Amino acid sequence: MPDDVEDAIAALERGGIVVYPTETFYGLGARALDARAVTAVAALKGRDADKPIAVIVSEVSEVPRVVARIPAPARLLIERCWPGPLTLVLPARADLPPQLTAGTGTIGVRVSSHPVARALAAGGPLTATSANPGGMPPARDVATARGYFGDRVGAYVDRGALTGEVGSTVLVVGDDSARVVRAGAIAVEALRQVLGEIVIS
Repeated sequence: MPDDVEDAIAALERGGIVVYPTETFYGLGARALDARAVTAVAALKGRDADKPIAVIVSEVSEVPRVVARIPAPARLLIERCWPGPLTLVLPARADLPPQLTAGTGTIGVRVSSHPVARALAAGGPLTATSANPGGMPPARDVATARGYFGDRVGAYVDRGALTGEVGSTVLVVGDDSARVVRAGAIAVEALRQVLGEIVIS
């Protein structure tokens, strides 16, 4: 494993925050089951308490660590679209740090296709909010992220300039419905080929 990834894992295990690459933008990562670390991420971003924070898990088998149940339509999407830039908003476990769900009762989760993101998430679910303060553009390179956060981040994993133009597509999935709440890297038409009718809000 590359030294910078090992450094980032060590920072995460200390309860710290890291900047890491995904298939879209650089992310701001902390251990998502550590309430203090999640609160620190929200504070670093200047994120409002009513805005939930999505997570990345390393494998589909890890989804139950954050999700109470997986509706049948979500299982179809997981099979067809993961790993990849599709965040599924699903019923959350009741014991998650409150900043993750922001009182919604749901949690956004995905398996990233980027090997660094998956390596970092192998130690436990990882926050997956973009590496930028609120109102600023997401960081596509580490220099931008360093300009935003400096030494307030415990480790930076630099994989050059990322080519993502938009973030992950965010889809709220129920037992008999699916609703796009943020258009993104996976086209809605591709999702409709899996599920059929999808509402765009």
